[in-house]
Amino acid sequence: MPGVDVMQILQQTVEPYFKEAMGTLGVQSSDYEKLLGLATVADHGDLAIACHSLSRILKKSPVDIGDELSSILKPLLDGIVEVNSLNGFVNLKATDGWIEKHCGIICNDARLGVNKSSISRTVAIDYSSPNVAKEMHVGHLRSTVIGDSLTRILEHLGHKVIRENHIGDWGTPFGMLIEHLLDLGEGDAGNELSVGDLDGFYKTARTKFDDDSAFADRSRSRVVLLQSGDKETLRLWQVLVDESTRYFNEVYQLLGVLLVDDDLMGESAYHHLLPNVVEHLDNKGLLKNSDGADVVFPGGHLNRDGEPLPLIVRKGDGGYNYATTDLACIIDRVQRLGANDLLYVVGTPQARHFEMVFAVAHQAGLLDDSNRAIHVNFGSVLGSDGKVLKSRSGSAVKLVDLLKEAVTRADEVIGEKNPNLVGKERQEIANAIGIGAVKYADLSTDRTRDYMFDWSKMLSFEGDTAPYLQYAHARIRSIFDKVESDSWHSSSLSIENDSERRLARSIIGFADAIQSAYVDLMPNRICIHLHQLSAAFGSFYENCPVLVAEKNEVRDSRLKLCDATARILSTGLGLLGIHAPDRM
Repeated sequence: MPGVDVMQILQQTVEPYFKEAMGTLGVQSSDYEKLLGLATVADHGDLAIACHSLSRILKKSPVDIGDELSSILKPLLDGIVEVNSLNGFVNLKATDGWIEKHCGIICNDARLGVNKSSISRTVAIDYSSPNVAKEMHVGHLRSTVIGDSLTRILEHLGHKVIRENHIGDWGTPFGMLIEHLLDLGEGDAGNELSVGDLDGFYKTARTKFDDDSAFADRSRSRVVLLQSGDKETLRLWQVLVDESTRYFNEVYQLLGVLLVDDDLMGESAYHHLLPNVVEHLDNKGLLKNSDGADVVFPGGHLNRDGEPLPLIVRKGDGGYNYATTDLACIIDRVQRLGANDLLYVVGTPQARHFEMVFAVAHQAGLLDDSNRAIHVNFGSVLGSDGKVLKSRSGSAVKLVDLLKEAVTRADEVIGEKNPNLVGKERQEIANAIGIGAVKYADLSTDRTRDYMFDWSKMLSFEGDTAPYLQYAHARIRSIFDKVESDSWHSSSLSIENDSERRLARSIIGFADAIQSAYVDLMPNRICIHLHQLSAAFGSFYENCPVLVAEKNEVRDSRLKLCDATARILSTGLGLLGIHAPDRM
């Protein structure tokens, strides 16, 4: 695959010599700034320079330019890369000496070559976001695991991350939920909620609201009491929030994510700011009246009739909208939290909403050029029929049920693969494999696309799966169980064959993968690299004897490669929120 062996550090090393060579040819920087880049054919080199666009400037053929540029670069890059010219391309391939030097540095580095960012930013990341008194479904899976992975990546690079779990805990539905709670009695309602039947509780309340006019009237009156701060109503509301939070925490613990109670920031937390949002927009001259509602026209968006689309801030009946709360969130996160960047891990269908909210925030001065507000969008989880994943009954799949099934299936796989694992250790490994498989299946895909949920594929010990990577890590760790001396720690690295060369290149490329995942907010870049690393290690393990190497220095060099590979697998999986067991 093109790019497997390409390393940003090599390009940074070559860049000044490339600029010097371009100067020798008399080419201006504006004409060559994008010519040095990733080689499209891995066998030809690590980097390549396409000379075709220079023909117009130098009045020569690309082949002649390539030959001339190659002759200039060879003495400049001696010992760094091998230089050759082919069909108008100059190909640059790292020398074994360069690979040995830089791979050796990474092997000896506790951070495996991953430097912290020179400028630390404060990032508020909004993810997971379940609703009180409602089950977490498979639709929450993507937001939760993508947000959790991005949090880990950002923190690993030295940024301050503030997790914001923006739960739905306010609004008109709580009138009917509180009244249903009273009808059941707090004790019985608590029992019903405590067994995790949040969906049943909500659906029953909804049915009563739709079918019983007296109940509906009570519910509407209860909403008024809630919004006016009635103490007893607020106490009952808190009962619903507490029971739901307990359930959320069970799911988060099973899923192994970082979210805790202190990260909860429900809609209720911003309720007092909503009038301020309207006042601020009005003072800025942005607020318009449209059919009785207070709106802002951010521009750039049209409705089906081709007319400007408004962002509704306050409805005609005086109620506030989601947009109002999101603008209040921005005020809170920028002013109170001091956030530089705002990340919203929310499904793709909300793209227009966030575009409009961000536009209005900039127009109102709530965000400026020092801030970045990004909608980290994602696609859907699909079943084998290519439609959004549903349970056998046709309802949304409960996330807790899916996760428990993953662990059960992983336990069955372990029983077949290693029956000697028993008791607590087997349970812990089954959990690591099952939950890891679900997370990796999600994170290994381009987050902007839908992906198909496939039990057999995600739990396979072959292919691009978490169990494959976890097993590779465990296999490497088993090697060190047989190592009697620590002399390899101080050994030098020696690259003698293609399998070692390929593995060393992949080790060097780890930092690039993390940087790519960070820049584009794409955890799958780490997955791609870990799979390539594991494949390279598989070839290395098959072709390069380690413990029975003929020479001690060769054994120690190879142990160093093994150790770095295991640490990268463990670190990389950790950044995805996946545990790497030492035994499997």
